[in-house]
Amino acid sequence: MKPTSKPNNPCFSSGPCAKRPGWSLDALTDAAVGRSHRAKLGKAKLAEVIARSKQVLGMPSDYVLGIVPASDTGAIEMALWSMLGERGVDVFCWESFGSGWAADCKNQLKLQDLRTFKAGYGKIPDFAQADWSRDTIFTWNGTTSGVKVPTGDWIADDRQGLAICDATSAVFAMQMPWAKLDVVTWSWQKVLGGEAAHGMLALSPRAVKRLETYTPDRPLPKIFQMAKGGKLAAGVFEGETINTPSMIAVEDALDGLKWAESIGGLAGLIARSEANLEAIENWVEKSSWAAFLAEDPSIRSNTSICLKITDPAYLALTPEDQAKHAKSIVSKLDKEGAAYDIGSYRDAPAGLRIWGGATVETSDIDLLLPWLDWAYGEVKASF
Repeated sequence: MKPTSKPNNPCFSSGPCAKRPGWSLDALTDAAVGRSHRAKLGKAKLAEVIARSKQVLGMPSDYVLGIVPASDTGAIEMALWSMLGERGVDVFCWESFGSGWAADCKNQLKLQDLRTFKAGYGKIPDFAQADWSRDTIFTWNGTTSGVKVPTGDWIADDRQGLAICDATSAVFAMQMPWAKLDVVTWSWQKVLGGEAAHGMLALSPRAVKRLETYTPDRPLPKIFQMAKGGKLAAGVFEGETINTPSMIAVEDALDGLKWAESIGGLAGLIARSEANLEAIENWVEKSSWAAFLAEDPSIRSNTSICLKITDPAYLALTPEDQAKHAKSIVSKLDKEGAAYDIGSYRDAPAGLRIWGGATVETSDIDLLLPWLDWAYGEVKASF
């Protein structure tokens, strides 16, 4: 039967993600609009985002953190273009974004000593193949596959190369083993539900040393330049952004961080996200038609929760019809105002993707699940 109650917030997109509970435009009242980001006020707000982020995440004091252009993509590309080429590079990928970084290493940076280790959607590569005399690139959480790295134990403490981690769908929702990571990137629009366009770039002392001792033989655009004259551009990591940031987005990032602090910091954020995954796991266990794309619970993401359809009647359809009917489920839920933007990523297997980050209320997940059953039943009637 068609449910009678809808989620209070039907926003389950995997980016930009739902705003924090209780958010309104009033949260932006103190934004430094019309002011220079280099003025005392603007610079102080940028520096506050950096300081609060480091505090909430428990980042080591000797790591530096900067606000950079172009979201998480800009942050990871800055690292790749500025640091790679000193030694061989390994890329581990199991979904579209990791595959994108591998393609950039091959086709744009044209690295000669490059190895790529791949796994299909729902799986994870064999990290035992990592050679820590080389630089290694990987996502911590596969946003488009719903697969996360289960542990950092595979990362060598005595590594010679750098561990470069795209963690945009993991940071603030999963424990990050900072001592194992040299470059970590993310954006505001994921777990804290911030606005887009800006990225965060964290560097270990080893990564800073690479910037100060290695100059790549490729031209670097201005927005990629993090060192000058053999010294780190320290101002970038103190609130002096390379380009002009949106002070409205900065204020929104501060609002998200203050909210995180108010609910218990990192532990509170992780608990909320894990509760969302648990609610969906309990539903999947009883479902006659849905299952997790990541079958192994140890690698199952608690943020980008990806589902596949396993009903034999659906699997008997052609791939084209499977994709069409999966999109119909998404369309019906959107039309009803029960869930927005929960279709699987365009390159991923047909199915559903539900964001379970900390800004999503578990009560809304609970209200969503009967709607999934209803929508699938409606679509299955047309098989």
